[in-house]
Amino acid sequence: MELFEQLRREYEFGIGTIKGIARKFGVHRRLVRQAVNSAIPPVRTYRQRPRPVLGAVEGFIDGILEADRQAPRKQRHTARRIYRRILAEMPGHAVAESTVRNYVRDRKRSLGLLIQETYVAQSYQWGGEAQVDWYEAYAVLAGDLTKLQVFCMRSMASVNRRQDGVHPHSRCSGIGLEHHHFRRLREPGDAADRTWHDRTWFA
Repeated sequence: MELFEQLRREYEFGIGTIKGIARKFGVHRRLVRQAVNSAIPPVRTYRQRPRPVLGAVEGFIDGILEADRQAPRKQRHTARRIYRRILAEMPGHAVAESTVRNYVRDRKRSLGLLIQETYVAQSYQWGGEAQVDWYEAYAVLAGDLTKLQVFCMRSMASVNRRQDGVHPHSRCSGIGLEHHHFRRLREPGDAADRTWHDRTWFA
């Protein structure tokens, strides 16, 4: 926009010739003509290049993202998970992971699935703290889609991955929450000095 104003001003009050202005500013004469004819730069259009490799899996990706619109937010597919599904379910299509990631990002934005999240860097002592979460998830059991209540305890910083534990339940209860909570704390080497609880109101 600023360049267009300079070109128009130079044409009206300066050199006054398209060739001279193009030489002074180091631009193409076509750009100078556009500036002289209109103060608003034209909208750039980009030609869509054919994507034969991605085009073969676009329908597969779109189907996953459409299904994710009905799924809980925590169970929606990430771009990496979709890429792994392509490798497993469509082995004949050698598409790059970066290509899948870019396409998934654009499609999620158009479908309203892309949420801008803010992250705060945190630091913890080894084995000092653990986070307890109680959330809903869906799983296929005996051919039926079943809603489960999941207990999850995760160490905030630990070299012992046994501190992490996930235990699903068919129904929600405070007794189940306490049972798994104290079970994890009683196991040797798994107890954290402090635990943080998230969404325990489910129980």
